[in-house]
Amino acid sequence: MTIIALIICYHDFGDNMKVKIFDEGHEKDLEDSVNKFLEECNDVIDIKYQVAISIVGEEQLYCFSAMIVYGK
Repeated sequence: MTIIALIICYHDFGDNMKVKIFDEGHEKDLEDSVNKFLEECNDVIDIKYQVAISIVGEEQLYCFSAMIVYGK
Protein backbone atom coordinates (compact mmCIF):
# COMPACT_ATOMS: atom_id res chain seq x y z
CA MET A 1 0.00 0.00 0.00
CA THR A 2 1.43 3.36 -0.94
CA ILE A 3 1.74 6.34 1.37
CA ILE A 4 -1.03 8.18 -0.49
CA ALA A 5 -3.39 5.21 -0.08
CA LEU A 6 -2.57 5.08 3.65
CA ILE A 7 -3.31 8.78 3.99
CA ILE A 8 -6.64 8.36 2.19
CA CYS A 9 -7.53 5.35 4.37
CA TYR A 10 -6.62 7.26 7.52
CA HIS A 11 -8.71 10.20 6.35
CA ASP A 12 -11.70 7.89 5.79
CA PHE A 13 -11.31 5.63 8.84
CA GLY A 14 -9.11 7.66 11.23
CA ASP A 15 -8.44 5.90 14.50
CA ASN A 16 -11.09 3.31 13.68
CA MET A 17 -8.74 1.11 11.67
CA LYS A 18 -8.29 -2.36 13.15
CA VAL A 19 -6.03 -5.35 12.39
CA LYS A 20 -6.91 -9.04 12.53
CA ILE A 21 -4.13 -11.67 12.36
CA PHE A 22 -4.67 -15.28 11.29
CA ASP A 23 -2.06 -18.04 11.68
CA GLU A 24 -2.71 -21.62 10.57
CA GLY A 25 -0.69 -24.75 9.85
CA HIS A 26 -2.52 -25.54 6.61
CA GLU A 27 -3.59 -23.25 3.77
CA LYS A 28 -7.16 -24.62 3.75
CA ASP A 29 -7.54 -23.76 7.46
CA LEU A 30 -6.35 -20.22 6.76
CA GLU A 31 -8.76 -19.92 3.86
CA ASP A 32 -11.67 -21.03 6.04
CA SER A 33 -10.72 -18.65 8.87
CA VAL A 34 -10.31 -15.65 6.58
CA ASN A 35 -13.53 -16.36 4.67
CA LYS A 36 -15.47 -16.68 7.93
CA PHE A 37 -14.10 -13.32 9.11
CA LEU A 38 -14.86 -11.66 5.76
CA GLU A 39 -18.51 -12.76 5.98
CA GLU A 40 -18.86 -10.55 9.08
CA CYS A 41 -16.60 -7.65 8.03
CA ASN A 42 -17.45 -5.46 5.05
CA ASP A 43 -14.92 -2.65 5.57
CA VAL A 44 -11.73 -4.42 4.45
CA ILE A 45 -8.91 -2.02 3.55
CA ASP A 46 -6.08 -4.46 2.79
CA ILE A 47 -5.08 -8.11 3.14
CA LYS A 48 -1.46 -9.31 3.45
CA TYR A 49 -0.57 -12.98 3.06
CA GLN A 50 2.62 -14.83 4.06
CA VAL A 51 3.99 -18.37 4.12
CA ALA A 52 6.90 -19.48 6.31
CA ILE A 53 8.64 -22.83 5.99
CA SER A 54 10.90 -24.40 8.59
CA ILE A 55 12.69 -27.73 8.70
CA VAL A 56 12.97 -29.53 12.05
CA GLY A 57 14.88 -32.77 11.71
CA GLU A 58 13.28 -34.44 8.73
CA GLU A 59 9.93 -32.70 9.11
CA GLN A 60 8.85 -29.59 7.20
CA LEU A 61 6.68 -27.15 9.13
CA TYR A 62 4.51 -24.62 7.32
CA CYS A 63 2.97 -21.49 8.74
CA PHE A 64 0.29 -19.77 6.66
CA SER A 65 -0.68 -16.34 7.92
CA ALA A 66 -2.77 -13.37 6.88
CA MET A 67 -3.24 -9.88 8.22
CA ILE A 68 -6.46 -8.05 7.46
CA VAL A 69 -6.63 -4.28 7.93
CA TYR A 70 -10.21 -3.10 8.22
CA GLY A 71 -12.31 -0.20 9.39
CA LYS A 72 -14.95 -0.35 12.05
